[in-house]
Amino acid sequence: MFNIRIVLGVATFLIFNHAESASEHSLPRVVTPLPAPKITNLPQFQGQHKESLYWGTYRPQVYLGVRARTPKSLIAGLMWIVVKNSKYHLRHVCKHEDDLSTYGWTKHNGRDFGHQVLLDQGVALTTAFLKSKEEGSGYGGDWAIRISVQADKSKWNEEFGTGAHLFFYIADEGANALNLSRQNLNTLEDSLLASGSHADIGDWQLHLKSMDDLELHYSGFRTPHFHNLSDLVEENLSSQIRKNAPPLLSDSSDDSPNVLVFQIIGGFSFTTDVIFISGTHSESSRVEERVSSLSGTSLYNQLKYKEKAFDEKFEEIFNLEEKVDSESISVGKAAVGNLLGGIGYFYGQSKIAVSRTDNLRDHVNYISYWPAELYTAIPCRPSFPRGFLWDEGFHQLIIWRWDIHISLDIIGHWLDLMNADGWIPREQILGDEALSRVPEEYVPQHPTNGNPPTLFLALSEIINGLKNNEFTAMDKTDILVFLDRAFVRLEAWFQWFHTTQSGKQMSSYYWHGRDNKTIYELNPKTLSSGFDDYPRASHPTADERHVDLRCWILLAAECLHSIEELLYKETKPGMNYGSTAQLLSDIELLNQMHFDDAYGAYFDFGNHTEKVQLKWKDVDIGHNHADRQLVRDVLERPVLRLVPHIGYVSLFPFMGKIIPSGSWILEKQLQLISNDSLFWTDYGLRSLATTSSLYMKFNSESEGPYWRGQIWMNINYRILSALHHYSKENGPYQDRAKAIYKQLRSNLISTQL
Repeated sequence: MFNIRIVLGVATFLIFNHAESASEHSLPRVVTPLPAPKITNLPQFQGQHKESLYWGTYRPQVYLGVRARTPKSLIAGLMWIVVKNSKYHLRHVCKHEDDLSTYGWTKHNGRDFGHQVLLDQGVALTTAFLKSKEEGSGYGGDWAIRISVQADKSKWNEEFGTGAHLFFYIADEGANALNLSRQNLNTLEDSLLASGSHADIGDWQLHLKSMDDLELHYSGFRTPHFHNLSDLVEENLSSQIRKNAPPLLSDSSDDSPNVLVFQIIGGFSFTTDVIFISGTHSESSRVEERVSSLSGTSLYNQLKYKEKAFDEKFEEIFNLEEKVDSESISVGKAAVGNLLGGIGYFYGQSKIAVSRTDNLRDHVNYISYWPAELYTAIPCRPSFPRGFLWDEGFHQLIIWRWDIHISLDIIGHWLDLMNADGWIPREQILGDEALSRVPEEYVPQHPTNGNPPTLFLALSEIINGLKNNEFTAMDKTDILVFLDRAFVRLEAWFQWFHTTQSGKQMSSYYWHGRDNKTIYELNPKTLSSGFDDYPRASHPTADERHVDLRCWILLAAECLHSIEELLYKETKPGMNYGSTAQLLSDIELLNQMHFDDAYGAYFDFGNHTEKVQLKWKDVDIGHNHADRQLVRDVLERPVLRLVPHIGYVSLFPFMGKIIPSGSWILEKQLQLISNDSLFWTDYGLRSLATTSSLYMKFNSESEGPYWRGQIWMNINYRILSALHHYSKENGPYQDRAKAIYKQLRSNLISTQL
C-alpha cells in the first residue's frame, strides 16, 4: 500500500511542480499556494461529514450568529436593546465595552447543539441552537434557535418599561433577494416570517413560534455590506428615538431586500422559537410537521436530550467526577462549550506586506493572498474573533479529544493556507466582518515572520493516541490517511522554519520580524513568537538565539520523525528528522548556547543592555515642529550576552522534557517554578519573574504589560504536563516534581474566572 502511495506522491509532486513553474510568471511566489493536494479535499472531509457541519454558530464575533461553511452564505443573528445611563444601546457584536455581566456557551458540542447564557443590565437571555436533518430537507438540514428572556426586577432599568426588544435577522451574502411574508406579520397566527432560495439548499423558509403574546415589526434592507448590520438597525430606529418614542422598526422594506430584520417585543418573561426550514420546494418537504418538531415541547425535549448527551460525553472523555468538585466540572463544561462554540468559518484574502529596496530606500507593497476559507477556533470573541496560528495548536489539544474529525478538519484548513515557501500567515483576517475588528496597522501579514508551530503539539498527542490504541479502527484509518496527505505540508512548514529562522550558529534559531529601528518601545516586540512584549535582547540583530524557537523546532522534528515511522516513509537525503531531533535535544549543546550557571536558568542570547528606559523628549515631527513624546533612552552600549530575564521562555527546555531526570539542572528548574518570589502564585505561574527589570512595565506610552507577569493558562498547562512527566520518571527529583504538580494543578483548577 505504501509503495503505491510513494508512486502517486512522486507523480503528484511532478504535476504540481509543473503547475507551479507555469504560475510563477503570473503570481509572486509569496501568494502562490504550495503545489500539493489540499488536505480538506480528502474523502473523509466530504460527503456526510461536510454536510453535517454545513450550518453552525460560525460567527463567534457576534453574541449569537448562524452561518454555513460556504463563502456566500445565508447568515442569521440576534440583536437586542438595553437602557444604560438613560440611553438605548443595541447589542450585537461582542464587545468588552458592553459590560455584560456574563455571556458564553455553557454547553456546545461543535456540531448540532449549543446553549448560551447572556446577562445584560438585569436581563437574562438564554439562547439554544439545534440542528436537524429530516426527510425532504435541503443540504445541511434545518435548524432552530430558542430565545428565552427573563428580567431581574431588582436590576432592571424602569425607563425601559416592562418588555424586551429583540431583533432577529436573516441576510444573504450572495445578494439574493429575500421574500417577506406580509400576511398576518403582526400576529403569530401564521408563523412564516420570510422565504427565499439559495444555491446550496434550494428554497427555504424562516418561521417564528411562541406561546407568549408578542408584538412584531420588520424592516428590509438592500446592502452589499454585512459587517455593519447593527448600523442599519440603529439608523432605522433613530427617528423614533429622537422623538422620545419607543424604539420601533419602520415596518417597511427596500426593493429586493437581502437583509430582513424582525423586531420581537414581549413582556417579562417570554420564550420564542425561530425555525429555519430548508428544501421547502419538494412535495415531501412536510414543512408544517418539521416546524412543529423544531418548536414548542418537541424542541424543549430535544434540547434536554442534547444537554444530557453533552454531559455524558464530557464525563466519558475527561472523567472528572471523582477528581474535582461539581463547581469545577461546571467551569470545565463551560470552557469546552465556549471553545467549541467559538469555532468560526471565514472566507477572504489576507493582505501581505512585501518589502523591497529601491535606490537604497525601503518600500513596502501590499498584495493579496489567494481567496481562501478557514474553519477554526478563535482565541477570544470580543478581542480576537479570528484565526491565530499559534493559538490554534492549543485549541486542538482539547478539540481532538472531543471530536477527532472536527480537529483534523480544522488542522487541514490551516495547513491548506500554506504558500509555495511553506509559510502560513500567522493571523487570519478573512472577510469584512473580521476586517472590521482589526486596527489597520495589524492587518498586513509579513512573509518573513513566523508563529510557533503549535499544531505539532496536537499532532504529537494524536500520534500518541494512535500508539495507545485510543481510537476506533475507522478513526485510526482516517488519521493515517490525513497524516499521509499532510506530510508534504508539514515538511514544507518545517523547512521554512529551519531555513528562514535559523541563526548564525548551527542549531540556533531566532524569531525574525523584530523592529531594530523603533524609538518608542522599551523592548522591541517579538509578535511572531506569540510572546509579544516578553523581554528579548534590547537591540535586535541577526546574532540572536531564541531558546523557545529552538524547542519548537525540536518538537516539529520529533513529530515528523514519528509520522515517518507510522507511515513507514523512507528518510529523504538531507531531511533526517530523527537526527535533527537528536541534535536539538543534546543537553550539552543546549546548555552551551542558552544556560546560565549563576541563575540556573535558560536564556535568550543577543545584543543586550539592561540600561534602557522610557523618557519624555521633544521629538522632531517635521515641518520645524516638535512634539513631546515618550521615547526609548539607551544609557549604555549593548553587548552580546545572555538576556537575563527569567520567565516562560526560560522554562521551554523543561516544558519540552529535554532535561534529564537525574540532572541537577532539573532541580534548579523546580526551584525556580516553586519560588513565590519569582513565578509562583496561588493562581498559576507568572509569565515573567518579579525580579525582572521589565516585570509589569509598560512597553510604550500606550502598550501595557502583556507577557510581563500575567498568568497564561496555555503555558501553565505545558509546565503542568512537564511536571507530570518528571513525576513519573525515576530520579532524585521525582517526589519534588510530583508535589509541585499536585499543588500547581490544584491552584489552576481553583482559579475560576
